[in-house]
Amino acid sequence: MIPLLILAAAVAATPAAADPAARFKACASLVDTAPDKALAEARAWASGGGGIPAGQCLGLAQSALGDWRGAADSFAATADLAERLEDGRAVPLWTSAGNAALAAGDAARAKTLLTRALAAKALVGPMRGEAYLDRARAQVALGALPEARTDMDQALGLVPGDPMAWLLSAALARRMNALERARHDIGEAAGRAPDEPAILLESGEIAAAAGDMSRARAEWARVRALDPGGEAARTATRQLSASGGVPAEAPRPGR
Repeated sequence: MIPLLILAAAVAATPAAADPAARFKACASLVDTAPDKALAEARAWASGGGGIPAGQCLGLAQSALGDWRGAADSFAATADLAERLEDGRAVPLWTSAGNAALAAGDAARAKTLLTRALAAKALVGPMRGEAYLDRARAQVALGALPEARTDMDQALGLVPGDPMAWLLSAALARRMNALERARHDIGEAAGRAPDEPAILLESGEIAAAAGDMSRARAEWARVRALDPGGEAARTATRQLSASGGVPAEAPRPGR
């Protein structure tokens, strides 16, 4: 990997240095390979008046390094700048800010940021559906389940092929004790991704909520078989143990 100072000197010595798009491409490439160097480059660029592309790369670098709160700050500030400049990049930047806030565990801020994104008429199609889906997740975290249901239904109308949207909708319906809706939606999810452990795990939860423990145990057992050692399998094992299905720790070979 070329040291950052050498890279910066090389960029400054070429015509691409005057081209924000080229500099952003170089910075974004660093995010994938050396996010700490991308962070330094983005900060230097932003402090020198790099504007929207510099702020966007800064948010990307912070995200890659797990600094979700910092990423939310950077994306939001850059989105605000883009909006004031009537730049079309404002919309995806608001959604990026909302996603970063969700990852940081700040559901209230995520809701606010995603609402800014959804206020834009330019946000259409699947991207709008994903923004509704993310705002629904924020609403659930805030305990606003009816509002989450409204957002979730908007999302499903825009991204009906997304199995994870159906999974989240099913889980929300279970939390709201709407078990018929939960069964329908988890069926839609399973039809699109039949071997996804998270979907099978939720299918078991819905069956258990309906009192069908035989079905619940069968679904959890499938999770263990499909995802050995994964988080979903660990959760399934705990559920099976609590329901009397299997020991908390599966026997090792030869025991």
